[in-house]
Amino acid sequence: MRNTSLKSTAIKGVVWSAVDRFAVQFGQFVVGIVLARILLPEDFGLVGMLTIFIALSQTFIESGLGTGLIQRQEREEVDFSTLFVFNLAVSSFFYLLLFFSAPFISSFFEQPQLIDLTRILGLILFLNAFAIVQRTKLTIAIDFKSIAKSNVIGMITGGFCGVIAAINGYGVWSLIIQMLIGSFASSVSLWFLSHWMPSIAFSKKSFRLLFRYGSKLLIAGLYAQILNNVYNICLGKFYTTASLGYYTRAKSFADISAGTIVSILQQSTFPILTSVQHDKEKLISIYSRLIRMSAFLIIPIMSLIALLAKPIVILLLTEKWASLIPLLQWIVFSRIFLPLSVINMNLLNAIGRSDLYLKVDLSKLPLTIIAMIITIPLGVKAIIIGHVVTSALSFIINAYLPGKLYGYGPIKQLKDMFPFCFATIMMAIIVFIMTCFIDNLVLQLFFGVILGPIVYVFLSWLLKLEELNEVWTLFLK
Repeated sequence: MRNTSLKSTAIKGVVWSAVDRFAVQFGQFVVGIVLARILLPEDFGLVGMLTIFIALSQTFIESGLGTGLIQRQEREEVDFSTLFVFNLAVSSFFYLLLFFSAPFISSFFEQPQLIDLTRILGLILFLNAFAIVQRTKLTIAIDFKSIAKSNVIGMITGGFCGVIAAINGYGVWSLIIQMLIGSFASSVSLWFLSHWMPSIAFSKKSFRLLFRYGSKLLIAGLYAQILNNVYNICLGKFYTTASLGYYTRAKSFADISAGTIVSILQQSTFPILTSVQHDKEKLISIYSRLIRMSAFLIIPIMSLIALLAKPIVILLLTEKWASLIPLLQWIVFSRIFLPLSVINMNLLNAIGRSDLYLKVDLSKLPLTIIAMIITIPLGVKAIIIGHVVTSALSFIINAYLPGKLYGYGPIKQLKDMFPFCFATIMMAIIVFIMTCFIDNLVLQLFFGVILGPIVYVFLSWLLKLEELNEVWTLFLK
């Protein structure tokens, strides 16, 4: 009965997490297209310059304590209140830090507008901090349905206000309005949906226990955010604002699919793996199936986006974004390894080994430094090619320790992916030949989107891939 209940809960969690991510990503995709057609690449570049400062502040605010609370098997009300008080105090500190640092940020990038942009966008730290505990409680309960509702409300509200602002000529401020109002709406809805009201209680003992686990995740999170956003700083400093705008849009397009799957995996698999952390056989079974299912989905999706990059960009964003095409074609391949790496790293967190998580993350630092030294002087395209190489090597590193602990390392994982790669290559050949005989971009996109999945599903059926049956069964349910 327990196994059936866990399976049912896991399926519901993954399904609602998927509904959440796909609905939000699709909505943001549509809003992003509308905004990109109205605004200029430079507007997106200006916001991209501030991304790392907001991301680093947000990482400090969360500090891995919410994850630590999810990982713990025994929780008390004072633990949640301690986390709430901590989040508010740290968000206040970092907002003040951003407020007074705004002139220095503006001077570094030589963009006067960044002073006001930084001070206003920084308010998002407060808005997010108010709802961290509510989101944590819903995650512990694997209530991704409520989380999905709040995220969709935030996406729709923020997107609507951002588009209205852009139409009325607010330029880069349209993006700030979209982010702030979206965050506010999402946070307010989480308060209503979680049915949890905070107290001002703060326990030093609770904080120490949570921070003992979360401190490693904090360091790893800071490291990851720096790596993910350091290119924004370099491009904003040494290249044009438009170049950074193209780069951020390329990442955004790639993350519509890969980022959606990564978000689903991060949100749903961690509490599921945590719940079976003491049952080794069940843990390995779930872990290996997640790896195979992720590869089954992400490899063909990313490949198809690369093949259809030209009609996607020209038709959706217009010719002014044509420089985005080669960047998008490369960056999607760097995203293939992200979901797989997330699962491998989530396993370490689920068994309470945040220390190993940190060690694995830091071990990849030399790769990133070498890639930056080589590629930054060569331009945006070279930087993204460097991403592809380092992402592949990082996957191997990420899979090494889980493989050593549970016997399912990078070699076995890659071996399991071979059938998916074969089916994807055959699909890519057929779609490429089709696009060579069709000049019309609309028809290229139309037939590519239809033909690609049909060919991949047919080949998966011929190869008798069990993941196809699982997807089909999940779809029917």
